[in-house]
Parts: sequence; C-alpha cells; structure tokens
Amino acid sequence: MEDAYAKSVAEVLEAFGVDRTKGLSDSQVEQHARLYGKNVLPQEESTPFWKLVLKQFDDLLVKILIAAAVISFLLARMNGETGLSAFLEPSVIFMILAANAAVGVITETNAEKALEELRAYQADIATVLRNGCFSILPATELVPGDIVEVGVGCKVPADMRMVEMLSHQLRVDQAILTGESCSVAKELESTSAMNAVYQDKTNILFSGTVVVAGRARAVVIGVGSNTAMGSIRDDMLRTEDEATPLKKKLDEFGTFLAKVIAGICILVWVVNIGHFRDPSHGGFVRGAIHYFKVAVALAVAAIPEGLPAVVTTCLALGTKRMARLNAIVRSLPSVETLGCTTVICSDKTGTLTTNMMSVSKVCVVRSVHQRPMTDEYSISGTTFAPEGFIYDAGGLQLEFPPQSPCLLHLAMCSALCNESTLQFNPDKKCYEKIGESTEVALRVLVEKVGLPGFDSMPSALNMLTKHERASYCNRYWENQFRKISILEFSRDRKMMSVLCSRKQQEIMFSKGAPESIMARCTHILCNDDGSSVPLTMDIRNELEARFQSFAGKDTLRCLALALKRMPAGQQSISYADEANLTFIGLVGMLDPPREEVRDAIHSCMSAGIRVIVVTGDNKSTAESLCRQIGAFEHLDDFAGYSYTASEFEGLPPLERTNALQRMVLFSRVEPSHKKMLVEALQTHNEVVAMTGDGVNDAPALKKADIGIAMGSGTAVAKSASDMVLADDNFATIVAAVAEGRAIYNNTKQFIRYMISSNIGEVVCIFVAAVLGMPDTLIPVQLLWVNLVTDGLPATAIGFNKPDGNIMTVKPRKVNEAVVSGWLFFRYLVIGAYVGLATIAGFVWWFVYSENGPGLPYSELVNFDSCSTRQTSYPCSIFEDRHPSTVSMTVLVVVEMFNALNNLSENQSLLVIHPWSNLWLVGSIILTMLLHVAVLYIEPLAALFSVSPLSWAEWKIVLYLSFPVILIDEVLKLFSRSPRGRRFPLRLWRRDILPKESRDN
Repeated sequence: MEDAYAKSVAEVLEAFGVDRTKGLSDSQVEQHARLYGKNVLPQEESTPFWKLVLKQFDDLLVKILIAAAVISFLLARMNGETGLSAFLEPSVIFMILAANAAVGVITETNAEKALEELRAYQADIATVLRNGCFSILPATELVPGDIVEVGVGCKVPADMRMVEMLSHQLRVDQAILTGESCSVAKELESTSAMNAVYQDKTNILFSGTVVVAGRARAVVIGVGSNTAMGSIRDDMLRTEDEATPLKKKLDEFGTFLAKVIAGICILVWVVNIGHFRDPSHGGFVRGAIHYFKVAVALAVAAIPEGLPAVVTTCLALGTKRMARLNAIVRSLPSVETLGCTTVICSDKTGTLTTNMMSVSKVCVVRSVHQRPMTDEYSISGTTFAPEGFIYDAGGLQLEFPPQSPCLLHLAMCSALCNESTLQFNPDKKCYEKIGESTEVALRVLVEKVGLPGFDSMPSALNMLTKHERASYCNRYWENQFRKISILEFSRDRKMMSVLCSRKQQEIMFSKGAPESIMARCTHILCNDDGSSVPLTMDIRNELEARFQSFAGKDTLRCLALALKRMPAGQQSISYADEANLTFIGLVGMLDPPREEVRDAIHSCMSAGIRVIVVTGDNKSTAESLCRQIGAFEHLDDFAGYSYTASEFEGLPPLERTNALQRMVLFSRVEPSHKKMLVEALQTHNEVVAMTGDGVNDAPALKKADIGIAMGSGTAVAKSASDMVLADDNFATIVAAVAEGRAIYNNTKQFIRYMISSNIGEVVCIFVAAVLGMPDTLIPVQLLWVNLVTDGLPATAIGFNKPDGNIMTVKPRKVNEAVVSGWLFFRYLVIGAYVGLATIAGFVWWFVYSENGPGLPYSELVNFDSCSTRQTSYPCSIFEDRHPSTVSMTVLVVVEMFNALNNLSENQSLLVIHPWSNLWLVGSIILTMLLHVAVLYIEPLAALFSVSPLSWAEWKIVLYLSFPVILIDEVLKLFSRSPRGRRFPLRLWRRDILPKESRDN
C-alpha cells in the first residue's frame, strides 16, 4: 500500500479488512500470504560459477592469445614435436590466463555479498495481534494487515502505518535509511505533503529501523521487497558496475592492438607467399605452415602478456600504501579511479560530522543588574568522549566550571532528567551511547562541567580509567539524589520532568523545548551569586533573542533546563506541578563537523575536485554545516548552490543541468535521490566518488565510479563500496586521491614501457620475415622476455616517487589516452630501435663475429635456398643457438636501459637519478641474474634454445643496447620544448593513430 501515509487510520484498516482490537483471522492470514508473499527479501539467483569463469575470457586480446596457444600446439604436433617442447608455450599462456581469471572471479563473488547482508537489518521476531490475542511470531510470517506492537529497542519488522499510540510519544532512529542525525517523532495523523519522501512520512515505521522511545501499535502495509529496505535491494540489483577509466582505456587499446596484430600477421603471411615453395620448407603446404608459425610468433610478441599481472600488482602495492593512510581498498581498479575523480558526493551525518550530538553553547542569566544580562559559554569537544573545556564569552577557559551556580545546576538537571547511558567500549576503544543522542550530549556536558568542592577535580578525573570516566560525574549526582517520580516527554507539553529527593529536600528538574519551559518559568537563577529572582519581560526578551540566535543563525538544537523546589515529603508529580519554574539555562547542541574536514575541503578545491554535501537533514541545518566546513566560502547567497531533493526534481531540464554544475548541497534526500544524483553527474562526464555509511547509501555507493564507505558504517554499505575509510575521516579521502593520482602516473609509465618493448619485438620479427632471415626469436623466448624480464622492471616502475604538485593540478580527463599522439610516436621510435638492435645482434653473429661463420649478408637473407645450391658452409649453421641468444640478450639488456628511461615521462636521467627508485635498480639486477641463469644453466638453456655468451658477445650486446638511453634523452628534450615537440607530430598522420590517441 504505497499511499498509506496519506490515508487515515480507519481507511488503512478498512483497506486490509482488519479490526484493530482483534487483528487478522487465520483465514485472512492465509489469504494475505498468498496475495502479498512472505516477509523476506528474496534471494537473487547467483551467476553460475562456470559463467563467471567464461566471462573473464571475454576479451579480444585474451581470445587472440588463446588462439595463438592452440595454433602453436597444433603446429608443434604437425611438425612431429612431442613432450615438453610441444606443451611449453601453450601451458605458459594458459597459466597466465587462469591466474587473471581467478582474480576476476573472486572480485565478482565478493561484490554480491552486499545483497545478502541486507538481511541482517530484518527483525527476527514480532509481537502480533491475531484472533484477538497477542503472540510472538517470527517476523518472516508477517503479512500486510497484521497489527504489530513495538516498544523501546524493537527493530521494526516490516513497513507499518501507525494506528495507536501507547505512550506519550514514539521516537524511531531511521538513520540507516535516511541519514538523519536525530531520532524522528512518529504520529498518527495522515500526511498531506506532495511528493513525500521518507522523512515526510511521519506516520510510517520503516522496516529495519529501531524504536528508541515509547510504545505503539501499527498495521503492516508492506513486506519483503515491498518495503523501503526492499526498494534498496532492488536498486542495488539494477545497478551495474561501471568499468573504471583505466579499464576502459586498456580495453580500447587492446581492441586497437588486436587490429594492428591481425593486420601485421596477415601482411607477413601474404608478403611471404612467394617463399612457400622454397625447397627448405619441403613443399607449398609446409611453407605456408612455417610462415603461419611466424605470424603466431608475431601475435605472441605484440601482446603484452604480463600487462594484466603487472597492473594488478601495481594496484595491489598501492592498496598497501593506502591502508597505511586508513583507506582500505576492496576493489583494486578503484585505486586508479581516485586519480581522476572530479566530484565527491559526501554524506553529511557521520562523514563530514562526527554523528555524535554534543553541546556547543550554553546561555545563562548572569545578573539582572548588569547589561548584557546573559552570559554565553562555548564548550569544546565534538564526540561522546568526556573530554573538552568550557570557555567564557571572552574565550578564556574556566578553570573550575562548578563554581558557577548556573553551570552547576545545569549539570545536576542534565544528569537527573535523563534516560540515556554513556559507556566506553573497550573493543572499539571509543565512547558509545544507549538512548537519545540529545540526552547523551547532556551526559557528556555533565562530565565536562565536573564536580564541586575539589580544586584538583580536572586532573583527578583524568586519572580514572576510561570505563570509570565515562559517567563518573553523572553517577555522583544520581547517588546524591534519589529519583521519586517521572513525567515522561509528551508532544503537547514538549518537556519532561523528574522529582528528586536529597537530604529531605524535594526538587523537580525539567527539560524541554525552550518555548515550553520559558512559558512555565516565573523566576531565573543568577550566575553571579546563585540567587533566584523574578523573570521580568526584559530578561525574557533577551533570553528569547539568544534562543533565536542559537536556533536560527547557528542552527543549534536547543533545550531549556529549569528546576522547582517542591514541598517536603512529596512523592509524585503531575502536569499541574510544571508551573512557576526557575529557569537555569539554555543549551545549544549540534552534530559537529570533524575538525579536519575544513582543510580537506580546501585541498579538494585546490585539486579541482568539487564536493557536494548530500544529507537527509533539513536544508537550514545542512547549510549551517556547509558554512562551518568552508563549502560555502565566498558565497553570500546560497540560491543556485543549495537544493532540496523536491526542489531539484521540480526544475526544468535546462535548469537542472545548470544546477548540477553549481550544486554544493543536496538536502532532504532519500536513497533513490542519491543514486539519481550520481547518475545525473555521470551523464555529464563527471567521475563521481560517493561516501556513505548507512543502508540507505548502498545503491548510490554501488552506482558511483568509486563508492567510499565508513569503517563504522553498516556491513551493507561496506560491501557495496570500493573503499572503506577505517577512521571515518573525510580528510583520508584527500590523501587517498593523492595516492590514486600517483598510482595512475606510475601505471601509465609501466604501460608505456611494456608497449615500447612489445613494439620492439614486433619490429624484430616483422623485419626479419620481410628480409627473409631465419627466425631471430622463437615464441618461448618472447614469452620469457614479456613475462619475466619485462614484468619485474614494469612492476618496480610502480614505486616511482609522486610529483610534488600532484594535488595542485586538475583531475585528468576520463578520455585522456594512456598513450597520446606524441608519446605514441616516441615509443614507436624507441620500439623501432629496440627491434633493429635485436636484428643487428643476430646479423652481427653471422657476418662479423669471430665465433660465427662469417657469412656474406646475401647468404643470410637467402638461407632458405641453402639446400638447393653448393655452399662453403653447412646449412645446419642456421639452426645454431648462438645468434638467437645474442638477439634475446640484446632485447633483454636494451629493455633494462629503457626501464631507466621510464623513471619519468619527460625528466632527464641527469635530473631524476636511477637510485631515486631503488626497487627499479633491484629489479634490473634480479632480471639480469635470471637471464644469466637461463644462459649458463644447461637444463634452462636447452628449454629456451640458448647457449652461453663469450665476453666479446657481451660487449656487442652493451654497444647495441646503450644508445636507447641517448635516443630517449633527445626525445624527452623535444617533449620539454613545446616548439620542438610539434616537429615530429607534423610528420605523423592523426588518422592512423588509435582513437584513444586522437581524442587527446
């Protein structure tokens, strides 16, 4: 029943055919169960494991690798190869793909846990009226029309419409659903609000929320999926995970690379059609197969097999660094997403604020003989911890607050006229509340005021254990006074009172709404001498002005406190006794902003990141907070920057677009509005980070580019998020963004490094095939280079130090290419040199090496006709392992020098020295040791078809490898000079660049 909030109690009961005094009959229960279903969140069918596994292979580059592995195996079998040599290359490729698939499956399995954890917010049991009798039943058996009774501490078992109040009031904590910082008073009257949001439905009890005060009866109007909690579940199911910017760029690059690979492979095969009949191949078909093997080798060379593993490793290392900053990353790709975040939509309660109501100001009457007549005190401390000081209007700290009569009596009244509990949780190492936040705030005020009669009181209290300190002063007053009678809070009186006795003297303490208390006061307590004097109109007007200032300008939640001396021996109190009160003081409290948030907001602004505050609270309270944290800095008029959800939805499309570009505050929202805001921002190409801690935040957290949950938040929010802030600190996000930007910069560097290396391998094989040379490198050698000798330095590049100005530049654009036009040209030049140097090593051994055959170059490029003519050398020389060993070693060493080039994109090695990244230096040393092991340890040498090198051969390797540093230094010089940088670009046609390169 969607509009139950707008109908009267009688209309709702009639709609379900239920008598409020008898409840449903058994036959009605059966009928409603068939009609509306069970009161459980249905379990979504999970994706079969085999489908999850297959999904990980749905990538063009992966498919090309699989095809290459299968073809390689089939060709090896056709050539009569058996044993390890036939299985080696396919096995290595499949192991890489299996490892990447495992990571993907684990990530996707974890993501769906959020849906399961929603079930934790469903009540287990309910007190239900059926057939005229109350009974306790499992909450899952509830049906619409059931009459349910709820009381303090009850978890609401379904969405229900209030039908009867059994106490003066009913208050419900619905923060997990709406994010409101205070509990909400519920009522019986229908609501006439248009486009009512959850906060407007004051006669509805929502499933999963908790009753904190009072008792009532309500009729069930929605169960299972047809509840507010069920709509959150449906939102989460409809939300599809977005690919991260880096993933999109890598996918685009993969598609482009796949097309290039296919083109080159076909080209090599077509160019060599004339050689298919060469006698060395033993026939046309065998010749075709031989060049098909060359094409497969090209595919293996062009695909950076180690790239997914290196990206994953780099992001994982980044998560370790972020964990030290209290940012726990649940989804690896989200690390990189932080780097291009343009908007942070931050939940107010518990994220920007402490979610711990605390007293910040106190107003008392100083004296009727002085102007101004009132005194104002400010109280430090923004949590439930009994730590803080009291300052006078001049900013001076009060050394002994209990010496002020009004502060002393405020502490007495706050401790006694109070139903809450403050305690220390040793497991969480923090102070926690039981009961109303406003009452706990008064408990904390009592502790900050301290006790009278002890000059050493402040230091003495600090010597207590945290468990003892939590309520030491409160317990003192509770021991001094004996509670006799209580008048509970009611909506019509807006106050509560308690009768206490101490040393045969009876005193009634009262607290409540300032307008209600002040209307009942005839006297005031003076702070100068502790005397009680009549409350004159002048004093009343001044107190009224202070109240308006507290509630209006400062948007504080205000309570007034009063007392009354009662006749000796009185044992009870009535509403009639709540008159002729003596006013003690006015307290203003708020959910205070975190101390470090203001600086964090400024850091976001400097970094080009916009912060939008999103809250379920009312507009004026939220605007006050935005002023305090600096979100509204330099703004006198908030029009166009602050919107409620209903105001935003009512805007025409064009104005809504303009509002999205300027919005700073979005208030009075419910869960669907948060998700709507994220989607709207994403359609404007914003990269959105959404923070939150409640169940209500889960759909938006899942939809956002990066969802950030609070460590103290609900399990649902954490499971739907990409990152969890262990310290609930908004400032941690700023540190995480800086880390994310540094990680992305380093990721770009090692991607470019691996791509330039692969370009070198392609050039090597392509040129050798076109010139008609023997195979310079075989596929297993290429795999070794791509995985081990490329992988280790690429991972180490992830440890490059971040730039000093990383948080003063604007976020990068989402469509920024990993490899832009100029860089693509640079790495083509580097790659071309790597490939040509590798071929040069191969040619050198055959033509110039003392240990080689000393062949003329023409003989080398006509090796395939060796068996058909008379030669001065055996044809078996072309199967010698030495030339491919020299080529492979040149390729490895030149890539080690190229790794040093990637310490910085544009800075010279003379500026950023190799030892600035010792991990890179270490990885180069380890890579060379592994390569030497492959060359000089016989089983490995046989496996990779290599042989040991002489000193003369090592020297030529170094001669051919080192120039790559000189070439890149020249290219970096052009990069640093904008005029010089345009020269090569004019030589490069934009239309043959990959799309991601042209976009930039």
